[in-house]
Amino acid sequence: MIFVKVHKGLREVVAICDKELIGKVFSEGKYELKVGEFFYKGKEVSEDEVKEIMLNATNLNIVGERSINIAIKLGLVNEKNVLSIGGVRHAQSITC
Repeated sequence: MIFVKVHKGLREVVAICDKELIGKVFSEGKYELKVGEFFYKGKEVSEDEVKEIMLNATNLNIVGERSINIAIKLGLVNEKNVLSIGGVRHAQSITC
């Protein structure tokens, strides 16, 4: 399963994360990726639900192999723009 949390502000940010990564910290060199509950732990959704959410969002923050692969298949993220920090994949996608 995948967690989705919508943060509303000046721009809406949709945080999407593979469930098993919640609460963990990953580091590599000078980089650190904190997969904190406050930012990422929201509603638990299926892969079909997350596809619909991704397609309707304008600002995505995505962590985890399953979540990233969905975004790539939907054409929202280019593979070459995906970061890996401590073996965990992370990407952002912003559309206007």
